[in-house]
Amino acid sequence: MRSPAVMRALVLAAVALLAVVATLATRNARRADARSNQPEPVAWYKARAAPYGPTTKTRTACGELLNAKTRGVAHPLLPCGVKVFLRFRGHEVLTQVIDRGPTVPGREFDVTKPLADAIGLHGTQEIEWGFAR
Repeated sequence: MRSPAVMRALVLAAVALLAVVATLATRNARRADARSNQPEPVAWYKARAAPYGPTTKTRTACGELLNAKTRGVAHPLLPCGVKVFLRFRGHEVLTQVIDRGPTVPGREFDVTKPLADAIGLHGTQEIEWGFAR
């Protein structure tokens, strides 16, 4: 038979081990929840896009302030505020529709200059895009 001091030490060690296991399990569960809350593209589509910058207007058709730091896209049909992913040459960003356009035939998106710079888009190029889930 073991002494009470040894039994107490074994019980404390078991409780400590159980606390460590519970901590690790809840930490992993929180990480999984955080990943599942991140938006993902539903599917990828191809489109032609080009950068555009502030012109004489200071507000977009969606009411956003248009300046040298504004990041977003213009699309003729998607509603204002719709979140979309853009992917170009390995760069992927989550953004939203902030304006109407483009009015150039053969182009589906206009990308604000700061956002175009972030993904390396210069001139009219084919990009991939997807709705955020």
